[in-house]
Amino acid sequence: MAQQEQTVPSEAWVRVKTRLRAELGEDVFASWFRGVELESVDESVVHLTVATRFLRNWLRSHYYDFVLHLARAEWPSAEKVEFKVRQPHFGVEPPKEPARQKQSPVSFAAESAPVPMPLRTGYGGFEGSPLDPKLTFVSFVVGASNRLAQAAAQEVANSFSGPQQRFNPLFVHGNVGLGKTHLLHAISWDVKQRHPESEVLYLTAERFMSGFVQALRARDALAFKEKLRKIDILLIDDMEFLQGPTIQQEFCHTLNSLIDGGRQVVVAADRAPTQLDKLDTRMRSRLGGGLVVEIGTMDYELRHKILAKRAVEACADTKGLDISDTVLDFLAERLTESGRELEGAIHRLRASYQLTDEPVTIEVAEQTVRDLMRGAEPRRVRIDDILRTVSKHYGVNRGDLLSGRRNRSIVRPRQIGMYLAKLLTSRSLPEIGRRFGNRDHTTVLHAIRKIEQLMNDDNQLREEIELLKRLLRD
Repeated sequence: MAQQEQTVPSEAWVRVKTRLRAELGEDVFASWFRGVELESVDESVVHLTVATRFLRNWLRSHYYDFVLHLARAEWPSAEKVEFKVRQPHFGVEPPKEPARQKQSPVSFAAESAPVPMPLRTGYGGFEGSPLDPKLTFVSFVVGASNRLAQAAAQEVANSFSGPQQRFNPLFVHGNVGLGKTHLLHAISWDVKQRHPESEVLYLTAERFMSGFVQALRARDALAFKEKLRKIDILLIDDMEFLQGPTIQQEFCHTLNSLIDGGRQVVVAADRAPTQLDKLDTRMRSRLGGGLVVEIGTMDYELRHKILAKRAVEACADTKGLDISDTVLDFLAERLTESGRELEGAIHRLRASYQLTDEPVTIEVAEQTVRDLMRGAEPRRVRIDDILRTVSKHYGVNRGDLLSGRRNRSIVRPRQIGMYLAKLLTSRSLPEIGRRFGNRDHTTVLHAIRKIEQLMNDDNQLREEIELLKRLLRD
């Protein structure tokens, strides 16, 4: 055993962490493993310490087997890994990171190891839009509303070097803040990591238009088009903003040339190709000729998963920060618009804790993200407004909605009205129940969950509810 302890040098743990970085990617490593320290190794147990209970629990439940596998490469007799929260260091505390690096969302960029920095893709001198190193497949949270889109994006990246692309073009559409850009960045990073020699070009539609206009002014349009047609994978974001008949025509030629030449094209927009009225018919047809997938509205479960993942990352990077499940439940219930506002809420809670040193309670959370909750409620919607709008849209009487009738033609609009009341007003479940014919809160909760479940599988219902939301907010 003494000999075993003598062979526990820091170099061995450095090798383990190097493999963790290589296997998991820099963003995951920086969030969850950078602060993990080796305390000791006995004959069968590797003892590791972490800064917070939140991080300890996360590593136990998500990475235990993987860490044990890598540890056995250095200590073959290891049978177990122990994670525990370490006590604060006193006296011989190592130099602290500069505050600027710690606060930065890409603070790992300052480390000496190879790191994916914010990158501009490009080909032949044409510079693309920058890629965010945090937007990878590992950091993308999967739920019912985005599972198909994530799987399609992952398949495009996996089959990039194969003899034939299965989904070409891949067209991803959905509302703002649901993950379209994240998936395009993730494909770009994945392809560049697996095939460093590949020519990857990620562009926003605005960047494409700007590059083409500059080429026209420089009388270099032909060279511009030839460069685009020789890349390996082209990713275009915000396609709905591509305007102008000449630019659209040239882009359509480029699209056809790339696809016919076996090159991969991925496009994202806020609507399906058939609904992009500003694009000409030929382009809409070609974009719709591959795989078209929608990222739908996030349900409660997905919102909660996103918040939990971002909370784990924040707590791992901020000593003493603890965001409880109760706070996450509250945020998931009240913030319904986009993933960006969910991430923004966690960033604010972390900043609030760092600035005030106050524990993150529901009261603190409500105060900190109050404007985000108002953002989800542009104008005050009354339950009377919901009853009137639902009655008109589905052709049922208001009295029927409030009655005890159980006809399907009445029950479904009633459930939709309850769902909208919960989503668009600040009324409690019991109060909503009273306003919908003196029903109890369990009936309202069942209606809300039923509609959320149906929306995951029924695009038409999702579109109807989106229309009702817009009608009520306008």
